[in-house]
Amino acid sequence: MTSTELRQSFLDFFAAKNHTIVPSASLMPSSPNLLFNNAGMNQFVPYFLGERKAPYKRAADTQKCIRAGGKHNDLEDVGFDTYHHTFFEMLGNWSFGDYFKEEALTWSWELLTKVWKLPKERIYATVYQPEDGGPGEFDEEAWNIWKRIFESEGLDPAIHIKKTSECFWQMGETGPCGPCSEIHLDATEKGDTQGSLVDGDSPYCMELWNNVFIQLNAKEDGSFEPLTERHVDTGMGFERVSGIMATTKNFTEFKTAPSNYASDLFTGIFQTITDLCGKEYKGTIPGSRENQSEQETIDISFRVLADHARTVTVAIADGILPGNEGRNYVIRRILRRGILYGKKIGLEIGFFEKLITPVIEKLGPIFPEIKEQESIIHRIIRSEEEAFGRTLDRGLQLFEKAANNGVKLSGKDAFTLYDTYGFPLDLTQLLATERGLAIDLVTFNTLMEEQRQRARASQKKTAISVSTDEDNSSATLFTGYTLKTNPVETTIVDFISSGKDHFIVFSETPFYAEMGGQTGDSGTVTIDSKRFRITDTLQDKNNRFLHKIICQEGSEISELKTDDLRGKTATLQLDTDRRRSIQRHHTATHLLNYALRKVLGTHVQQAGSLVTDNRLRFDFSHFESIKEDELQRIENIINSCILDNATVKTFETDFDKKPDNCLAFFGEKYGNKVRVVDIGDYSVELCGGTHVSTTGEIGLTKIVSESGIAAGTRRIEAVAGDAAIEWIDGIHEKVKYVSQKLGASISNLEKKLDQFLEQKAQAEKSLKGIQQKESANLSAELAQKAELRDGITHVIAKVSVENPGELRALGNQVLSKLDNGVVILGASIDGKASIVAFCSAKAISAGIRAGDLIKSIAPQLDGTGGGKPDFAMGGGKSPEKLETVLSNI
Repeated sequence: MTSTELRQSFLDFFAAKNHTIVPSASLMPSSPNLLFNNAGMNQFVPYFLGERKAPYKRAADTQKCIRAGGKHNDLEDVGFDTYHHTFFEMLGNWSFGDYFKEEALTWSWELLTKVWKLPKERIYATVYQPEDGGPGEFDEEAWNIWKRIFESEGLDPAIHIKKTSECFWQMGETGPCGPCSEIHLDATEKGDTQGSLVDGDSPYCMELWNNVFIQLNAKEDGSFEPLTERHVDTGMGFERVSGIMATTKNFTEFKTAPSNYASDLFTGIFQTITDLCGKEYKGTIPGSRENQSEQETIDISFRVLADHARTVTVAIADGILPGNEGRNYVIRRILRRGILYGKKIGLEIGFFEKLITPVIEKLGPIFPEIKEQESIIHRIIRSEEEAFGRTLDRGLQLFEKAANNGVKLSGKDAFTLYDTYGFPLDLTQLLATERGLAIDLVTFNTLMEEQRQRARASQKKTAISVSTDEDNSSATLFTGYTLKTNPVETTIVDFISSGKDHFIVFSETPFYAEMGGQTGDSGTVTIDSKRFRITDTLQDKNNRFLHKIICQEGSEISELKTDDLRGKTATLQLDTDRRRSIQRHHTATHLLNYALRKVLGTHVQQAGSLVTDNRLRFDFSHFESIKEDELQRIENIINSCILDNATVKTFETDFDKKPDNCLAFFGEKYGNKVRVVDIGDYSVELCGGTHVSTTGEIGLTKIVSESGIAAGTRRIEAVAGDAAIEWIDGIHEKVKYVSQKLGASISNLEKKLDQFLEQKAQAEKSLKGIQQKESANLSAELAQKAELRDGITHVIAKVSVENPGELRALGNQVLSKLDNGVVILGASIDGKASIVAFCSAKAISAGIRAGDLIKSIAPQLDGTGGGKPDFAMGGGKSPEKLETVLSNI
């Protein structure tokens, strides 16, 4: 079987077992504490936690995964063996409260031995046996199932089943967990190890498949309780099983150690590398990370390039662009590591982009988003390669400088090369070996560990818990999706004081609490005929809406007491004009996102937003600044949508029943029910905010600015509705002012301005000619006043010039009129003293140096300065001392 046939065989097998075949989730995780989706189960976590109800009882998929940062980081191992990857596919089948261990293990055996024909006697299984004090208990159920399976095949369970304390899976310190059962393959030539290599880190015996049985809930007190619903979560490394199949010729020959890179997943990339560098992949493995043979170095580079090209391609396709922080920085480092390994086999900057085509040819059919983003992937990698070409030169310069300092390269320099310039340690070691240098690895490893600790400290840690149907009565009922223009009566639930701030919680409210980038509402509340101003509305972790109040005339907050207020009736009046302005900006934000994706590409991902009553701010992923014509197209699309007066529809649905074209955003935690905002034929997004009823209500949108806020992240600020009109009015006033100053009508302003600028340029040219003539005259005049001292001509004078540049030019002119000599000029410029000194070759030979002159003169002017023997400059705070100081030289 080819790898494509193997993958399809897995999916077909479970489709026949009534599993829904689901597409891979994006590599961009929904959990903020993950850098990337790194396991098949990530997209199903909300089902395991009970946050959302699974739309199917059984599922199967192949999931894109990256392990190159955080807890799971295989980056530095890639290339040095035949089984580590930063990107891989995880085949998996899942049960959500449906089948359990009996079916999972039986089907695993059936697929491996009946469908794929793996030799039964080479298969071993592990079951969970806790150590003293370990979580859970011996998994007797799994043991008995495996015992029956092996006995039915005439195999001894005592040999083929291994008990281990390692087979216990936890999502986190708390939350769903349970025992697992791994399936291992003995790939030795004779296959007679009797399971002695299981979990022995041998390339001849490796885990094929892991069946996780989620049956317990880990509580914060360290105890475990049974889950009301039990689940199955399995994972099989696709590259691993494909490599074993290829190495063993469909599991029939076991003569060499299996290699993931032997499968046809890598054949096309290897051929492209060969075409580029003229070298061939032989599959050798280094005995150590030092002193590799030429072929071992070549093979390491081939594996690194093949893996890293796949990783960078799929990451960019999912909107994770190379950058300077977090997951974006990881992708940039992977790309740069690949480029550096390319240099080791003679490839020049620009080659990496050429590896993308074979990656897309192999992965595009199963992950169509990669093919759809092909053009963007090429553009981004091309841009990154060009930028790294410049960085690489600086890194090599740093290495050369560091290498010249002694017989050992400092750990700090090695770490800087790694962290700032993307040099993997093994490449730095290679460069150092070529120069006969050692590296201070102790310091390097210390700095690496400090970096890991910083990364761990910066990760968001959340306690994982299983949701139940417990009462959520403390949450405030929001009634403001339909704009309330009239006063609304409600009941006070709580009154909270926090320092100088005071908040009231109501049972229900038309005031929107700040969330999702939308600012909170304002207005008034009347209690017992006393009115208080609500300046903001916030939301706490219990989904209560906190209305921040200040006193108005005749009202004192000190009069409010919690016990007296609870249960009282209050009247809320929303600031409807402000809310309308907020709604205009929020809907305009959705249209901006739509226009950005239409003009720039669907790689654009929202990275943050702010919606207020007078502006909007939208951060998004993109790899370069937006051109003026692109910005104009984006703005035109938005305003075209506004003119269309499209209906804005909102509705609630189950998360898994949302429209296929509906956008959801990283970092947002969605429950089972979600709210969809559908704007005509333009934008469909999950959003809990408030919006206009039709796009025509927005009136107008103007983009005010576009800028970069981080590598790979851009920001657009814009105004809509009244704020847009005010902004345009302001621009119009400025245009009128300029028109008046130029004496031109607005319709003739451009022509008049061009004429003015042309006249200005001519005047400056004439002035420069006059100044040059005056300078020439002055330099000649100064040269004529030269004095001969000890055989060297000297010109020392105070002059009048506009800036230090003119002073330097004048001094140079004076020196050119002398056969040999010393020129020292001073001037008062903008209230400060400025001095220059020039020395001819003869003067320097006589022991006179410009730098020394300035160093002696500048302190007398309460300043500093210095320079080279032939030219130096300086300055000081006391221009009034110039004449005295110069006359005393």
